[in-house]
Amino acid sequence: MFRQIIVGLDGSDKAKKGARTAFDLGKHYGGTVTLVHVPHAETAAFVVGAMSGYHAAITKPSFDEIEKAGQHVLDEALIIAADMFFKDIKTHMPHGDAATEILQHADEIDADLIITGRRGLSGLSSLVLGSTTQRINHLAKCACLSIV
Repeated sequence: MFRQIIVGLDGSDKAKKGARTAFDLGKHYGGTVTLVHVPHAETAAFVVGAMSGYHAAITKPSFDEIEKAGQHVLDEALIIAADMFFKDIKTHMPHGDAATEILQHADEIDADLIITGRRGLSGLSSLVLGSTTQRINHLAKCACLSIV
C-alpha cells in the first residue's frame, strides 16, 4: 500500500514525529522512506542557533550555514531511523519553495504517501495548518498525512 513514502522535514518536533510514523509504516509495508528538507534562511536560523549560539534576529545565515543546518535536519531524522532499525531511506535536499519541491519529488518517485507536520517552524503563516502542508494536501496526487 505505502511503498514510496516522503517525509517533509523542517526540524520541528512534528516533522520528527512524522519521520517516526513514516519509518513505522515503511517497516509495516516494506516501503522506502525519502526524507526531504528544503532549506531556507528562516528555518535554518533555528537549527544553526541550536547548534552554535547563532542569533537569528541579528544576522541572516550564509548559504553554507543554511546547507549545514539543512544537513543537520536530515541527520536528526537519520538518527531516528537508526534508533527504529529502519534502513530503506533516501534523502533529498533541493532548494526552492518547500511545497513545490516536495510535490515535484513525490511525482518523480511515484510516491504513495506524503507526511508533513501539521504546522512547522513558521507558525505565523497559518493558524490551523501550515501553508506548506495546506498546499501539499491540496495539490498532491497521492495520499497525505498531517502529523499533529
